[in-house]
Amino acid sequence: MFCNQCEQTAAGQGCHQWGSCGKSPELAALQDLTIYCLRSGAIVVRQALAARLDTTEFDGLAIEALFATLTNVNFDPRRFLAYCQRIIALRDGLKDRLAAIAPVLLWPELANFPGPVGDDLDAAIDLGKTVELQFISQAGKNVDHFSLMLTVLYGLKGMAAYAYHARELGQSDLRVDQFIWEALAALNDRDRPLDGWVDLALRLGEANLVALELLDRGNTTAFGNPTPTPISLDPVPGKALLVSGHDLLQLRTILEQTVGTGINVYTHGELLPAHGYPLLKGTYPHLVGHYGTAWQHQTTEFAKFPGAIVMTTNCLMPPRDSYRDRVFSVGAVGWPEIVHLDGTDFSPAIALAQSLPGFTEPAPTETGMEPRTVLTGFGHHAVLSVADRVIDAVKGGRIRHFFLVGGCDGANTERSYYSDLVDQIPDDCIVLTLACGKFRFFDRKLGEIDGLPRLMDVGQCNDAYSAIQIAIALANAFGTDVNHIPLSMILSWYEQKAVAILLSLLHLGIQNIRLGPTLPAFLSPNVMGLLGDRYHLMPITTPEADLAACLG
Repeated sequence: MFCNQCEQTAAGQGCHQWGSCGKSPELAALQDLTIYCLRSGAIVVRQALAARLDTTEFDGLAIEALFATLTNVNFDPRRFLAYCQRIIALRDGLKDRLAAIAPVLLWPELANFPGPVGDDLDAAIDLGKTVELQFISQAGKNVDHFSLMLTVLYGLKGMAAYAYHARELGQSDLRVDQFIWEALAALNDRDRPLDGWVDLALRLGEANLVALELLDRGNTTAFGNPTPTPISLDPVPGKALLVSGHDLLQLRTILEQTVGTGINVYTHGELLPAHGYPLLKGTYPHLVGHYGTAWQHQTTEFAKFPGAIVMTTNCLMPPRDSYRDRVFSVGAVGWPEIVHLDGTDFSPAIALAQSLPGFTEPAPTETGMEPRTVLTGFGHHAVLSVADRVIDAVKGGRIRHFFLVGGCDGANTERSYYSDLVDQIPDDCIVLTLACGKFRFFDRKLGEIDGLPRLMDVGQCNDAYSAIQIAIALANAFGTDVNHIPLSMILSWYEQKAVAILLSLLHLGIQNIRLGPTLPAFLSPNVMGLLGDRYHLMPITTPEADLAACLG
């Protein structure tokens, strides 16, 4: 196998024997075969689009299958075999429809792609390994081209995750769907020049902005605009069900189905910002709080949770024996030894939660302890509603600088940089944060400036859209652009959604982004040099040095 799509790839170069995420070589082969099948589908879909044929079903399958190959989403080999079978069946069905319209069409590009995929899992794995070698062989021909191909592929996977959740909420856009097929088809093009790959990567960033906007619209239409909301971090005595991931729609379905059951529902990981949506928190009082921190701690946190657990999106780690029988998956998530739910009926998880003890200790407030809370809900609607106060504080010198410190968390010990940085940021600065990177410091009490919290949780990783809208609004208020306002972006990355967001920021021309804890292994020195020259993209150094540079 060869995989270097995440920040924790082996030796900072690539996983060859076994994935650092827990992915086996056989699973890696099936995921690569899924991408290969989609690349063959792109050839047919692009001709079908030109002939004005409906490809909606195929669009949705492509988005889900791409999302399933994201790091820590799906570890179930049979699910990937099924994806390959469905992709090839839709491809060939679309091909037949095209042939009926234009019988003279020839398909020389499809000659080297697979025919129907059977039920023999071992045969599919062998084909996937062959596909892997064919793709990797391109690295030896031009490492910079291969670097940018991987950048596009990994960004595509990240964008698909956002598009998937937007489609769940009834939001889609042909600009996103058609770009996905264009990018997949481009992965078949060995003659595309280097500048062509750079352009495609930046256009992916543009398409990802559309996907982020769609998801923002879907979430706010369904659940209301987030408002600043305190969240309890203390357990409540009673039956318990934990919902992890990012999927607000699945969370709402679980909340609806647990009304009147006596079960308290807790969020975990990137679902913490769900508490800021008024039509979730305000409608379901049994959404009682948040449990745990970032994804990499789930093996210890899930083992201690005394109820059922539902994984709605990526960030699933190989579940341990101590809690495996209490975990359920939904959507694109999968593990071969846990129960997969269809997303409409959560009764198996609810029944299990009712059979388990739940939390039995008294609430901390009943024992005289200070309650633990954090704030969330500082999306662009909330922040821009007080924009006049923010601008006045900047003009009056009471706010010197804004720091956006956010992104993915992970197990790398160098990630302590981010909590150390926040601890050292001066008292006249505002810290905006988002995604699971905030769990390094989300419970810090940093105080206020003119009644504005110094630490503002903008939301999930997809709420990078909110952060961008806040930055653009501030720039407009000061009659300049984002690169000339007192704002520094210091980002952490782990998986492919972070790649898509970075490409969106570069598409917008945002410069001087600091990225860590390490640079992506798939960026060759020349490609990193190009991004450094053009956008001043740079690695993090030390909190002290980076603060000094940002504050000038």
